[in-house]
Amino acid sequence: MMKLSFKKDLMFYKFSMYGFLKNLRFFDPFMVLFFRETGLSFFAIGTLYAIRDISTNILEIPTGIYADMFGRRKSMIMAFISYIISFSIFYLFSNYYFYALAMVFFAFGEAFRSGTHKALILEYLRINHMEDVKVDYYGHTRAASQLGSAVSSLIAAALVFYSGSYRYIFIASVIPYVLDLINLSTYPKELDGDLNVMKKSDWKKQMKSTLRDFILIFKNFEAIKVVLNSASFSAFFKVSKEYLQPILKSFALSIPLFLTMDSIKRTSLTVGVVYFAIYLLTSYASRNAAKVSGRFKNLPTAVNVTYFIGATLIALAGLSMNYRIQTLAVLSLLVLYVLQNFRRPMNVSLVSDKISHKTMASGLSVESQITTVLMAIFAPLMGVVADKIGIGWALAFFGLFMFVVGAFVRVKEVKVAR
Repeated sequence: MMKLSFKKDLMFYKFSMYGFLKNLRFFDPFMVLFFRETGLSFFAIGTLYAIRDISTNILEIPTGIYADMFGRRKSMIMAFISYIISFSIFYLFSNYYFYALAMVFFAFGEAFRSGTHKALILEYLRINHMEDVKVDYYGHTRAASQLGSAVSSLIAAALVFYSGSYRYIFIASVIPYVLDLINLSTYPKELDGDLNVMKKSDWKKQMKSTLRDFILIFKNFEAIKVVLNSASFSAFFKVSKEYLQPILKSFALSIPLFLTMDSIKRTSLTVGVVYFAIYLLTSYASRNAAKVSGRFKNLPTAVNVTYFIGATLIALAGLSMNYRIQTLAVLSLLVLYVLQNFRRPMNVSLVSDKISHKTMASGLSVESQITTVLMAIFAPLMGVVADKIGIGWALAFFGLFMFVVGAFVRVKEVKVAR
């Protein structure tokens, strides 16, 4: 068993609890299936994701600045209130336009949250002189998030199985988010960073200062390359993983098991078990990110190699669907989940090495902003291809395109003296 490079104190458990509760999104394993059940095409679903991502993109910079100016904890509270409103709309209404509104509120939550909690963790490590354990520490807190997703998938499957509907999973998601609001309220004020109590007359001056530091991020070419590498991989991953749900549904209905049950119950059992396995594996991956990165000569090398492995997995999943080898398609996307969770702590560490701690929330929001732009473009395009020629070809072409992008976002590798 690998020895921890840090001591688990009270804040470690609070950070972990945040991730665990935040990932109790019971709708995640069934979101696409929920939309398909209401009669939406893959293109329509893609446009909903695009609405969410474009809205998030528009809000990323102002909410990042808000976090740096007025407190990351307040930003997190705003995020969770927005999420709760979104979940409620999905539960109460059944209409494309209401779904679009719910996506906008979800985007508010994403914009206020993205990068902000990572900045809270990194600020805590900086204050306590623990910056040398960033990959290990963040990897372990992220593991708690993945454990939350594993538990969430089983609860969600049970809700769908016994209710016979995907709708109840939205209102059930409100409960853990209220609990996480309580957890966030106990975070110490010092994690807000270098904030001063400002009068209204000082806001303009502080805004200019924060924007100046924010713009400096873009003048560092090496930092931007790291951000582009992380953001593009995340976009490819997040768009591709949504197609696992219809693939699992197809797989569930093709096997000669539980034939006396209706399609929703058969699908819920398969999706619940598979997603539970996925998140147990990704939890393990996050805890061992530091160990995996240590097998490469340096972090940039690890990031570059895993990028192209990810592209291969997406293309393989698509080709497997085309040849009706659904088990291999599922396994390919499962490994992609694991790979993303090996990569994520590595990317966060690389990004934090290039950005000032004073603008960490804004800097990490840049990464999320680029990710959402790419997702807003990719999701509808993949939807059109999936509607026209099938999910398999959509994934296969997407994987090939990722290879092309990867050639332009390679991170500069550090030469090691021999």
